[in-house]
Amino acid sequence: MGPRARHTFYGVAVTRAASFAPVDVVARTLRVELAAARSRRGGAAPRVLDVGGGSGTWAVPLAAEGCEVTVVDSSANALAVLHSRAREAGVDAGVRAIQGDVDALADAVDTEADLVLGHGLLEYVDDPAEACRAMAGAAAPGGAVSLLVAGRFAAVLSRVVAGRLTEARQVLVDPHGRWGEGDPLRRRMDVEEIRTLVEAGGQLTVERVQGHRVLADLVPDGVLEPGGASSDPLAELEDIAAGTPPLRDMASRLHVLARRPG
Repeated sequence: MGPRARHTFYGVAVTRAASFAPVDVVARTLRVELAAARSRRGGAAPRVLDVGGGSGTWAVPLAAEGCEVTVVDSSANALAVLHSRAREAGVDAGVRAIQGDVDALADAVDTEADLVLGHGLLEYVDDPAEACRAMAGAAAPGGAVSLLVAGRFAAVLSRVVAGRLTEARQVLVDPHGRWGEGDPLRRRMDVEEIRTLVEAGGQLTVERVQGHRVLADLVPDGVLEPGGASSDPLAELEDIAAGTPPLRDMASRLHVLARRPG
């Protein structure tokens, strides 16, 4: 039996088997997008720009799948981890690292990307609207921008489960979805907030909003039958839940795929 990892979902600790890792609608969405980009480029490697992804969580696997990845991050330490991961994976030739901020994308990057990632970025930047505009400007015509943002309603539920009702109320009513001064995030969003933000500048059109791991982490340990099925029922269920309100809206992170007209 494979190793198991502890996770927290809505404030409840659950144990998840390592085999659950493929249940990821975001990764599958990006693979489809990158396959289309490769086709548009006549088989050439898709160009990916990962903004704020310095440690390589997404960059290294994408490079391993044959993408040319540029990572822009303000942290020198994070970029050092990226270099180490890329070397260990044997993909260091496919990963380029640039130390800088999202505000300086136009100066830091000289090639338009087929796919721009902003995963876990908008929760921390000073001006999320300007960050969206910068990422849109870095995408090639017809290219996509992928965003992962912290969900407001999941934070409300996690605090209710933990008995922290004052914080739950604050997350619900605060304009930025914060529970107080000690909150490490600058903002959390719901579906309408992130859609409005992304499309406000007129540079991007939202094509998809889905929840990230809406149900997968709730499955109790040992209840799934191993192997044998031609398709994974949990993956199928997750695919449906990811785009089905209100389940989608309660995900801890919301995934947005938007496109620059071209």
